Amino acid sequence: MNYKSKSIRSFIGAKDFEESRQFYTELGFSEIPISHNMVVFKVNEDLAFYLQKAYVKDWIDNSMLFLEVEDLDACFEDVKARNLTEKYDKVRLSEIQVLEWGREFFLHDPSGILWHFGSFNS
Repeated sequence: MNYKSKSIRSFIGAKDFEESRQFYTELGFSEIPISHNMVVFKVNEDLAFYLQKAYVKDWIDNSMLFLEVEDLDACFEDVKARNLTEKYDKVRLSEIQVLEWGREFFLHDPSGILWHFGSFNS
């Protein structure tokens, strides 16, 4: 590719669109509505994903996103302090795992989308 790219964004679905919107807002993403059935959530100016009012079980059950962060411990404590597992029945949060390549923890959203929050070894 010989052109300057600006971003790459994934599309994910939601079993309950309004619940998922609320979840991602409470997780700390900034919401930008696009239409009645799609929003963009941003974590930084250049990092974002699309949430759609669409649910296909096989697609949702196999969707994963990886968010690399500089300070995994601070990120984990922040996510944990938001008490999302108490507020949403289907949300699950793992402890930090130490792996060969780095460290990560997992967060399942209300629909079952699996998020990996991680940091690579230097």
